[in-house]
Amino acid sequence: MKLATIKDGTRDGRLVVVSDDLTQCSDVGHIARTLQAALDDWATVAPRLERVAEGIAGGWQPVQRFHEHECESPLPRAYQWADGSAYVNHVELVRKARGAEMPDSFWHDPLMYQGGSDAFIGPRAPIRFPSDATEWGIDMEGEVAVITGDVPMGASRDEALDAIRLVMLVNDVSLRGLIPGELAKGFGFFQSKPASAFSPCAVTPDQLGDAFKDGKLHLPLEVDLNGQPFGRAEAGEDMVFDFGTLIAHAAKTRALAAGTIIGSGTVSNKDPDGSPGRPVSDGGKGYSCIAEIRMIETINDGAPRTPFMGNGDTVRIDMKDASGHSIFGAIDQTVELG
Repeated sequence: MKLATIKDGTRDGRLVVVSDDLTQCSDVGHIARTLQAALDDWATVAPRLERVAEGIAGGWQPVQRFHEHECESPLPRAYQWADGSAYVNHVELVRKARGAEMPDSFWHDPLMYQGGSDAFIGPRAPIRFPSDATEWGIDMEGEVAVITGDVPMGASRDEALDAIRLVMLVNDVSLRGLIPGELAKGFGFFQSKPASAFSPCAVTPDQLGDAFKDGKLHLPLEVDLNGQPFGRAEAGEDMVFDFGTLIAHAAKTRALAAGTIIGSGTVSNKDPDGSPGRPVSDGGKGYSCIAEIRMIETINDGAPRTPFMGNGDTVRIDMKDASGHSIFGAIDQTVELG
């Protein structure tokens, strides 16, 4: 089952069930007005939404045309958004970029920060900052995320996996130029982590079949920068902490409410020989953020060459099934300064 939130002039939008091929949708306001309302009563609501999905597939459910550009993020705002760093290769590279050592504990104990969740960006909405923001180091971060049901404090990994309701993609926008100063204060991210964007559709794990197993999504994440392939990293590879582990980590000392979003962190692969990875243009899997290629350029050449994003730059984040069809719809955004 695929769910999306259509813009309707309200903060939380209007919930629809979307066809598998992302061409049609059906309004389900009579079942649940918003995605959060559906999550709050998932045991009752989900089977009714599934019947709508079956009706769309079978041709007996009233439908309208589905347009990705009409979507908000599936949850336009959420009770909680916590982003992990499951791909330790990425953590190692970006820490090197700011001259920080990588403690051994990072391979055993997940990193996680709590981001702002009061207003997310739509998947086709621009990334807007003031005209002087080029100095902030605007970067995209292609990720996978899950939305949970209620998770009790102290939940086990298996209990956490059972609480996953939906899966989606993320552009976790980061301001690299602001991160070192903030972290030096010893109190974590704030200004350096502005609003994130999520894919047009959130998808139930069963819809993903064998691609979602062991708490990981085993498909390539496609990241294009200014229309050119930038990243094709395999989301199921080099993921040191699966989603069950990430959710259980978040729930160690607090219960998580239905509608909590947990992110994977930037999808990142090493090369088969253990090196940090090569650009797509060189036959590698590329990168899901600019910070990684800049670090590798620094290692190889002594200085970074690839600039961070500026006015008019575009990023597209997508994931295809085995037949080459988009699963979640695409995040497609342009930086607008001024």
